[in-house]
Amino acid sequence: MAGFIVYGAAATAAVITHAGLRRGRLFALFSGIFTGVHTLAASALLGALGSTVVTPVVASLNVLVYAHFVALGQPAWRPGWYRSLVSVPASFVSATTLLSLPFAGAIALGAPTAVLAVPLALGVYGLWDSLRSPREVLSVTLDQQDVGALKRVTEAVSRVENPSENSDKSASKTLRIVQITDPHLGVFMSVERLRAVVERAVAQAPDLVFLTGDFLTMESQADPGLLARALEPLLPLAGRTFACMGNHDHEAPRTVMEGLKRAGVTLLVDELSTVETAHGPLEILGYDFRFRDRAAHLAEVSAAFPRRPSVGRVAMLHDPGAFAHLPEGSADLVLAGHTHGGQVGFVRWGIVHTVVSVFTKIPDHGMWGQGRARLYVHRGTGHYGFPLRVGVPSEESVLVVSGLFGQA
Repeated sequence: MAGFIVYGAAATAAVITHAGLRRGRLFALFSGIFTGVHTLAASALLGALGSTVVTPVVASLNVLVYAHFVALGQPAWRPGWYRSLVSVPASFVSATTLLSLPFAGAIALGAPTAVLAVPLALGVYGLWDSLRSPREVLSVTLDQQDVGALKRVTEAVSRVENPSENSDKSASKTLRIVQITDPHLGVFMSVERLRAVVERAVAQAPDLVFLTGDFLTMESQADPGLLARALEPLLPLAGRTFACMGNHDHEAPRTVMEGLKRAGVTLLVDELSTVETAHGPLEILGYDFRFRDRAAHLAEVSAAFPRRPSVGRVAMLHDPGAFAHLPEGSADLVLAGHTHGGQVGFVRWGIVHTVVSVFTKIPDHGMWGQGRARLYVHRGTGHYGFPLRVGVPSEESVLVVSGLFGQA
């Protein structure tokens, strides 16, 4: 283990130096924290393993993690073979190593080494969760009831078991809405995969499509053509597709803006647009992402666009944590992303809580209410940051929304 610590420290220093020379101090800091934590976790894991036949294999696999971060110092779109042989395996190794930390501690307290099979199984399952997403049609009812303080309102959403039987949109005041959020073009989200997601969305004949931010990763920030090609199937829906900015979009705003423009998507940055629907006009308000002074920012934008009587409004707000600061009556339905559904939890098995909702007050996924306003948090189209999804799949859904036009 001592040898690995020396190797890991040297590799981390190399990553930091390369990142600083290529991308500046901020990325060097990010890379140093990530690879430094990984080195400590890997050292703990190898210490727990001791001298076994798998120890050299585990130590060798860590090369992929450092190689992946060195490559990120040179921002460029990676070919499929590279993602398959380096980026995806590196993400698996990194995530599984982090998941193993509490089990390594348990071994130090006397548990058998065999308990490390648990984080390995979680890592394998997480890899599977990261490469696929369930598809569903959800019925969403906006009942205008005052629910008081911020809370989850699961009763407002139900799964439509036979979507084909509910395809007559003229029968009631409903809108078919598709949301795409946090695709994060990169390791797990190729242009081809996102394009397929978009094609399936368009095939659902939505009335409106909302893209609620975080389109890119470091690998895709330099070329707007990547995002444009992935979103190209939206072109026939120009005028009915809207987007807002997420936090990562501010790392490469021109790339995001150009990619969306080529795909015919209307980007709303603290702006309001009105679209005509079969049931009358509907206002679309896009809030920009802000790190600081969120309450003041939301109040200012909301005041700039006062509500019109009897006109429904949908707002795009990338960060669901900001929903608590939204002035009362700003929108009937708010669409958000950002959390990737919580990313680690037991959602796939019907348990709603995730690491996000357990350790923070940020809405993680599904429908939430505060007062009469409703927030829908999409689990995300892709993911970023923590290397894998574990028990929280990405989302491809159609929302059949009633209540936007005064009829529940």
